[in-house]
Amino acid sequence: MLTRLYIRDYAIIDELTIDFSAGLNIITGETGAGKSILIDALGLLLGERASSEDLRHGASRAIVEGYFSIQSNDRVHTFLQDHGYDDGDELIIRRELSAKGGSRAFINDSPAQIALLKEVGDGLIDLHGQHDHQTLLRPDTHIHLLDNAGGLEGMVNDYRSGYDKIRHVISEIRSLQKREAELRQKEEFYAFQLQEIDRVNPQPGEDEELLRELKIRENSEQVFELVSGLHTLLYEENDSVRDKLLRARTMLDQLAGIDSDFTERRDECLSTIVVVEEIAKALQRYSVNIDFAPEELEEMRERLHALNGIRKKFGGTIQAVLEFRERISKEIALARNYDSTIEAKRKELRSLQESVGNLAGRLSRKRKEIARKVERAVVEVLRELGMEHGEFHVHIELHEADALSEQAVCAKGQWFEATADGIDSVEFFITTNLGEGPKSLTGTASGGEISRVMLGLKTILAKNDRLPLLVFDEIDTGISGRIATKVGTAMRNLADYHQIIAITHLPQIAAMSRHHYVVEKFERDGRTLTRVRKLDSEEHTREVAKLVSGEDITESSIQAARELIES
Repeated sequence: MLTRLYIRDYAIIDELTIDFSAGLNIITGETGAGKSILIDALGLLLGERASSEDLRHGASRAIVEGYFSIQSNDRVHTFLQDHGYDDGDELIIRRELSAKGGSRAFINDSPAQIALLKEVGDGLIDLHGQHDHQTLLRPDTHIHLLDNAGGLEGMVNDYRSGYDKIRHVISEIRSLQKREAELRQKEEFYAFQLQEIDRVNPQPGEDEELLRELKIRENSEQVFELVSGLHTLLYEENDSVRDKLLRARTMLDQLAGIDSDFTERRDECLSTIVVVEEIAKALQRYSVNIDFAPEELEEMRERLHALNGIRKKFGGTIQAVLEFRERISKEIALARNYDSTIEAKRKELRSLQESVGNLAGRLSRKRKEIARKVERAVVEVLRELGMEHGEFHVHIELHEADALSEQAVCAKGQWFEATADGIDSVEFFITTNLGEGPKSLTGTASGGEISRVMLGLKTILAKNDRLPLLVFDEIDTGISGRIATKVGTAMRNLADYHQIIAITHLPQIAAMSRHHYVVEKFERDGRTLTRVRKLDSEEHTREVAKLVSGEDITESSIQAARELIES
């Protein structure tokens, strides 16, 4: 939900802040007062193209900032987390335009690419009017609208899971096909390298252990002298460390007999004697195992030389050599079994194409059932909204494919082209005048018709579609009287499920508002500026009366406004 819109130095707005609420928010105002500027500003937050010409005259920078409550918007929370933005209950999107050209965008005060505004905006706002950001003008969204209407998300997710597996296997097959020549060419070379490594047969950590052992062997004489000397010092010679500690223990024994404070020191001395004795025994055992054999020393040097040779040639460390060996072993096995491997992958692909094709077929049949229901429901709403001869058609087309195509799935023995959305191509068509055939909704309907079609769809989809904010501009184009009341009622009902911001010039629709704002143009210091005010109950009545009778508000127009509001 949009809670606040802040605009500064944009078009004829110097600075304004609008606080929006849940439900139906209606915006009215004289022609040229700047109502469309608000919609354009929202478009900037959705990543629409910016121009330095949009800045207020004399300003160096324009700012548009939107504050959104996203407490229950899982889609936006996921977006923020996936892209590393701060995630909380509020989302702030800011767009800055420079007089020098170019613009900057921010999401929760962190820089963002314009493309990311479009992505996050698709989870926040559906904007309908004379703008490019209209869901219905993008045929690729029609299939998603249809799925939402039928509550088919579960079936779609099951299909996409299988489709992703197909894409993964296709990727593996293509990778194998690209590498076939390379594998066959390098098989002999890899085999030579494998033999070279296996001749040495390195073991994990072997070089490090050899270096340690070699260092000891090369210094064996010095080691023997040091070990022997230390053993003598600690244990063997007259007045050795052990002998001195024994005498010290005797003295501490005597002292402890006089003063118990020496008991702990005596015990520590005894422990030290035990430690010295253990060290002496360890030194004795070590000296027995010192090996002076020169032939073994030479063998160790040769072994280390061989290890260093393959280490430098194949990876830098023994562990890297072993990993390289494992890798080329797999490459050799793949090259020698290439035909059977690729055939197994193709069988796996064919099996997936059939199982996923069955899911796609069930999904397609369900879409056709939902399409007929949606057509009838939308036509009913369109006629209530003033399009008496309006017809709405959901065109579902399947494209057959060659059974050998990797981009196909098999549904009940028939092969069809497949995408991440299934085997269906869905597009909405509309007939607005009696005697005309259906035409593509994209590029043929007027802004007012598009808005009313979307209002009809959204009325049907309201309980399934979780997009929080709908913005309607010029939804009342070409309607009046009873139909305007119908449009207002439909919008008010839709506002039970979505926050709605709508610009209108019809009193029947304005009377339905839960929150009413008026856009006013005024002059200050020789400049024309725009401001927006939220109306209280009395001001709301007078504004509706103004829409009834024009600038000259009469008692009868006020009475008519009250009746509209009360009804």
